[in-house]
Amino acid sequence: MGFPSFSPDLPPDKEPLDWNTRIKIVVGAAKGLTYLHDVVNPPVIYRDLKSSNILLDDEFNPKLSDFGLAKLGPVGDNTHVSTRVMGTYGYCAPDYAMSGKLTVKSDVYSFGVVLLELLTGRKAFDFTKRLGEQNLIVWSRPFIKDRRKFSQLADPLLQGRYPIRPFHQLAMITSMCLHDQPHIRPTMREVSLALDHVATQLYVPETSHRIHDSVKRLADGENAGSLAVQENVKKAR
Repeated sequence: MGFPSFSPDLPPDKEPLDWNTRIKIVVGAAKGLTYLHDVVNPPVIYRDLKSSNILLDDEFNPKLSDFGLAKLGPVGDNTHVSTRVMGTYGYCAPDYAMSGKLTVKSDVYSFGVVLLELLTGRKAFDFTKRLGEQNLIVWSRPFIKDRRKFSQLADPLLQGRYPIRPFHQLAMITSMCLHDQPHIRPTMREVSLALDHVATQLYVPETSHRIHDSVKRLADGENAGSLAVQENVKKAR
């Protein structure tokens, strides 16, 4: 593997991942989770999804690793698997952490945390940050719940080199994955379809001069991109 893993905590001698590469990684990771949830029978719940468990080759193709905590999902009329709470702090779905009831939607929440790391360049939990910013979910809450503030999530290391509309679409997908209520979260198949849509809109440097105008239109209430993502989710259902 050229890089040990997809993680916001890259070694200092490595360049920050650009926008298009980040999207390539999460699109591939989403397909891997979709396979575990929808193709494997009975479904497999990863249970410990985190950025450091997404390994990359020299071309940044992702590969899910470390299935030590994976669990077979519910079968038949069962809606969940009751199990001892395990996983990594900062990635664990709150409903699973409180009840011990494990579902595929637990993985969806963890994937949402990975997406949030991609957007912000921050780790899920970082003791080096000041109090109030150590927990990524807590820090991001005012921004991820308000479309008008999505741009404040952007990783400074991207230096503005990302397409505005897809960025907002990805923030919307992230928000849906991180919903407190598991039944409202999308399935991984729905997430994968939505990410495929985002991936069709690559960042092209020549269009960067239009960023300011795009931001202004979004601030004025244009939300067609977010609606397109939601429409993809509806079609998947």
